[in-house]
Amino acid sequence: MKINKLRIRKGDRVIVISGKDKGKKGKVIAAFPSKDKVTVEGVNIVKKHAKPTQKIPQGGIREIEAPLASSKVMIICPACNKPTRVGRKLLADGSKIRICKKCNESLDR
Repeated sequence: MKINKLRIRKGDRVIVISGKDKGKKGKVIAAFPSKDKVTVEGVNIVKKHAKPTQKIPQGGIREIEAPLASSKVMIICPACNKPTRVGRKLLADGSKIRICKKCNESLDR
């Protein structure tokens, strides 16, 4: 199975560009490159029925964030504060960084 290269990483601020949560902003909690999905804080909330366990003695219906397709989110540049596409730049020391396509600033901290 081929593993896709995600342009979005854990900790990035993103905006949802399509679907039921369009326009919502949040921080990426987890990224799943093999499934091409990301989990965003406060976005794509689903209800999950849980049996009582030792951790959750009362059980019941829980609301959790479900993963959504990485193509449905766009990274927000910390410099220009706008949704942007991600570019790559090769530095002098040979390492690659992600850059904002709008302002050419680095997306990596």
